[in-house]
Amino acid sequence: MKRLSKISSGLYIFLCFAFFYLPILVTVIFSFNSSKSLTHFTGLSMRWYSELINSSEIMSAVYVSVTIAIIATIISAILGTLTAIGLSKCRKVLRDWTLNINNIPMMTPDIVMAVGLMILFSALSIEKGYMTMLLAHICFCTPYVIISVYPKVRELDVNIANAAMDLGATPRQALWKVIIPMIKPGIYAGVLLAFTMSIDDFVISYFVTGNGVKNISIVVYNMTKRTNPTMNALSTLLILAIIVIVVVVNVAPNLKKGAAVRHLGKIAGGLGIVLLTSLLIFSCHSANKQNTIKIYNAGEYIDESLLDEFEKEYNCKVIYETFDSNESMYTKISSGEKYDIIIPSDYMIERLIKEERLAKIDLSKIPNANNLMDKVMDKDFDKGNKYSVPYFWGSVGILYDKTKVDEADLSGEWEILRNTKYKGDIYMYDSERDSFMIALKALGYSLNTESTAEIDEAYNWLVEQSKTMAPIYVGDEVIDNMISGNKAMAVVYSGDAAYIISENPNLAYFEPLDGTNLWYDAMVITKDCENTDLAHNFINFVLDKENALKNTQAVGYSSAVETAYNEMIKTDYEGISAYTPRTGYPKDEVFHYQSQKIKEYYASLWTKVKADGGK
Repeated sequence: MKRLSKISSGLYIFLCFAFFYLPILVTVIFSFNSSKSLTHFTGLSMRWYSELINSSEIMSAVYVSVTIAIIATIISAILGTLTAIGLSKCRKVLRDWTLNINNIPMMTPDIVMAVGLMILFSALSIEKGYMTMLLAHICFCTPYVIISVYPKVRELDVNIANAAMDLGATPRQALWKVIIPMIKPGIYAGVLLAFTMSIDDFVISYFVTGNGVKNISIVVYNMTKRTNPTMNALSTLLILAIIVIVVVVNVAPNLKKGAAVRHLGKIAGGLGIVLLTSLLIFSCHSANKQNTIKIYNAGEYIDESLLDEFEKEYNCKVIYETFDSNESMYTKISSGEKYDIIIPSDYMIERLIKEERLAKIDLSKIPNANNLMDKVMDKDFDKGNKYSVPYFWGSVGILYDKTKVDEADLSGEWEILRNTKYKGDIYMYDSERDSFMIALKALGYSLNTESTAEIDEAYNWLVEQSKTMAPIYVGDEVIDNMISGNKAMAVVYSGDAAYIISENPNLAYFEPLDGTNLWYDAMVITKDCENTDLAHNFINFVLDKENALKNTQAVGYSSAVETAYNEMIKTDYEGISAYTPRTGYPKDEVFHYQSQKIKEYYASLWTKVKADGGK
């Protein structure tokens, strides 16, 4: 029995460690994958490590993450330790109140902290960038140091410091020679916790940064918008760094104490000089605004080598930032963040025009606008293209596996998404507006309807689909899942479909005859733009025939430049219909800007749809 018990215990331990470490092992293995797939291993290659090293964006992000984490940890360790020691000398009422207040930042959701700090920096007219991210990290790291150090301070004998001073020590010596050494375990715990929190943070960093300053978490998040295995290589290197640190921590105690302390002192001194120099460089860099252009675009939505080429050609600095949705972009510019060029979608452009946030485009300064296709111009959201210049465009449709879906079922209607033959074999795009668009079109209504009765019908359509079909609601992870053939069908954007089909020829794309959403993303110049000539030059640069081709090859979406569009049809995406969305079909529509009342109504119903089919 004892032997069986030992075997069972060993099995449990093995399963536990497998649960923890198997994802890490998979990440490491796929960092050496020769293909872009995140699920199919096709052969060993150092391709993604090479791309990682050559990526200035990732290297810059690593630098930002590490320096901010170290500086924030050092400062929060000092502030937290001194606060903890000071609290031990306070009256009980003040001490209890302070500790309760200290708990608030740790208990407050990250998104609340992020928005609050963003509004604070905007209200104080502090330019967002490296310094605001550093201040934010110090703000949320310090409470963790306080709660780590304070219990150790309470364990001290209150007479120890007095005894040291009675023996001739000054208050400073009593602090450094007596108190600090005795509470070192608490300080070390606080330091490790603060460093981990800082290096791992995404939400707060995302909202308080600016001027193109990005940490690792922001870059990795942007990578997940499209299949990018470079993040596997980056993750593997971070794992390796952690292993090295763990080994050093365990080996260091075996070194001679005096030598170890001296070496650590030298390292800390050198590190402090490096960090201070880095901070000065970043401060000077952010202060230099001359001949600079700030661009705000969706993640993974440009060939970033074009940014380097533009900088060289126009002898300027491009500050490039990314957003994950039109709504988060709007939130940031509403908070006071200023950009020269933004690349939003149709309905958001309509809103920005109505709110008078955009400057008019001078097409005489954009000669390459002649390269644009007629079918992407003069749309309802911006008649005459007075405020916007087309960038990419496409449709929403159904990607299906020809080996799993019966051609006879493709009647051209969205109702195929409720065909019980494909129950549990469908990906729905995790988008409130796109999902309601499908239901509204299936019912014969406009996707821009504001009739609550029609919206309620669409809600019931989606609820019934959720209950009978058990669809999986996904975001951009649909790309790799469909390349791997995990489901029979998926609702996707045409640009993603074109890329997926190029990787898996068993797939095809169609736009239902019920009608669908045609979307258009465009470049706009804000009223806050400080260098309109440079902004027009950038738009003209992107519309250059060669640059447009290079851009669409990298992104995969349908180019608004006619020569680049036609070249992709002949080469990379030959025979792939998803790259050539239909135009002129009377039932297709472009999204319009929704009123706040209707937006909230949609949001409340969407929450119910996803809550287990409205149950």
